[in-house]
Order: sequence, then structure tokens, then C-alpha cells
Amino acid sequence: MPWFSLFKSLKFPVAKELRGHIVSVFWCLLICFKKLRAILASEWTGVGWWANLEQGTCSPLAWLCETNCTATACARAHPSDDEAVEKASDNRTATHQDSDSKPGVTKKRKQPTECFLSQPEEKQESTVKAKKRKKKKISDILEKSTPKPGVPSDLQNLLSQHFGENRSVIELEELKLSDSCFLPANDLTHSFSSYLKEICPKWAKLRKNHKEKKSVVMLVICSSALRSLELIKSTTAFKGDCRVLKLFAKHIKIKEQMNMLEKGVFHIGVGTPGRVKALVEQDGLCLNSTKYIILDWNWRDQKLRRMMDIPEIKKETIDLLEMSIIKLCREGTMKLGLF
Repeated sequence: MPWFSLFKSLKFPVAKELRGHIVSVFWCLLICFKKLRAILASEWTGVGWWANLEQGTCSPLAWLCETNCTATACARAHPSDDEAVEKASDNRTATHQDSDSKPGVTKKRKQPTECFLSQPEEKQESTVKAKKRKKKKISDILEKSTPKPGVPSDLQNLLSQHFGENRSVIELEELKLSDSCFLPANDLTHSFSSYLKEICPKWAKLRKNHKEKKSVVMLVICSSALRSLELIKSTTAFKGDCRVLKLFAKHIKIKEQMNMLEKGVFHIGVGTPGRVKALVEQDGLCLNSTKYIILDWNWRDQKLRRMMDIPEIKKETIDLLEMSIIKLCREGTMKLGLF
């Protein structure tokens, strides 16, 4: 009922016993109210105190006492919430006092053990980084070693290395040159004019007898046009009144050189192997009447490279030698010199 719940929610500052009596009285009044409501609604058939009163067996006071007893029983069967709350608080205070009286047994917490992680041993990095191997350059080798003059065996070894893999034994024999095919080699003490005087003491006679066009008596082969100009200047003490022809490709067209060879007679030709080879292939230059072939073997450029150390010059020189020079040297009509 809403009234009963309202009564239960009230908290009076009274003792427990008085509160229990009030609850029992409330239950008695509640039951009486129910019975009266049933009587008024004509739901009670007379089985009760009214019939007993007519018979004289029960008085109203006894009926009320019976009602009071049932109310107290209901109150005891349904205790109030305040009592339940008080009991719970009493139990808490009791347990708290027990805990204060008895020494509390605290659970031992496991102390965290120190964990040492085994770190991998760091490899000692070498302070010096591994440098890439650089290819050895000829200039680096020659800076540490003293230059040696070229000899005929150097040319023979060069030819055998170049043709060794692609040629048969018989073909390699045909490319070999005997010592009689070579002129005395330069021992690095001669200038170019003094070396020419040594290898060709009868130059004046050969110069007078030479009257053929498209040919020269002496052919000098070097690595570049600038080196050709240097050698031409250094031949002034040797050449006399003979004519010298520039046989290189720098600023000179091959047709101009072919026209000059056809119209005039030249005694000395100085140039690069590429242009000389092109002139021979185009029949602009004939080597049948040539007596001396001089290779600028020992000279080195700014990078300390000889003409045979430059791959392009080396290939063109070997091709020129194979084309006609080796054959003429073996026949004995031409001599080969290393300056």
C-alpha cells in the first residue's frame, strides 16, 4: 500500500521497541480497514464476528485482539527496511572491530624481481670503411717505376697477345718478325733528329733518289696530332730540304691529303695510325716504296700513357701493321724502328 510504504520510509528518532509497536498498530488498522471495506462492499457473507455477535459467541474486543495478533505476526514476518539497514550496519561495525582487535593478515605481495635483458654483443664497427677496389691505372704504376725503353720483343709480345686467341699457330708464325726487321731501338738518350741520323746515315742519297708520288720514304706514327707537330718541328736538323706531310685528321680533310700526295713528292710523313690506315685503304698512300716505319713507342702524354696504352691507338696501329707493314718487313723492303 502507498501509505505503508510512506510510513516505512519515515525514520523517527524513537527506540526499536516503540517502533515495533507502532508497526503492529498500523497493521491492525490496515486489516480493520480491509474488513470494513469488505462489509461495505457486501463481500463479507457474515462468516465472522457479526454472525458470532448474533450468536453471542464472540465479542468485538476479542475480534480486535485477534486482529492485533495477526498484525504483529505480519510485522514480524515482514521486518522494515530500517531494521535491515541497521542490522547490516551493526554487522559492519562488528567485523571492523574484529579486524581492529585481531592483527590483519596481509597478503605478501611478490616483489618485482629485476630483469636483466641480455643484449647482443655489438660488433665493433671498423672505423675504416671498406674502400672499393679501384682499377690500377697505367699512370699509377708508372709513377712508382722508372720508364724502360721499348725493345722489339715488346712489340712481338703485344702482337701475340692481341692475336693469340683468334689466330691459329700458322697465322701467328706469319705475324712474327725477326730481329733483322727492326732498327736499333731508342735508349731514351736521343732526340728525334739524332735518332733519325743514327738509323738512317744515308738519308741525303735516299732523299734525292725518291721521285714517286703517293708515297714517302719515312713514315712516323704517333698517338695524336699535337705530338705529330712536335715531331715535325724536331726534324728540322735532320730533314734538310725534304718535304714533310702531315697525316692526321685534325683540321685536315682526307681528300686534301690525297690530292697533295697525288700532285707532289713527299719524303717524310708524320701522322696518326687512324688517318694513315684510312689513306692506305683508299689508295691515297702506297707503302711499297717506304723504307722506314718509326713508331713513337716511348713517349708518354700527361697521363703517362704510351701510344700502345691507349686502346683506340693500339687497335689502329695493330691493324695497320697487319695490313701491309708486317708483310713488307718480312720481305726485307722495310725496316721498323721504336723511338
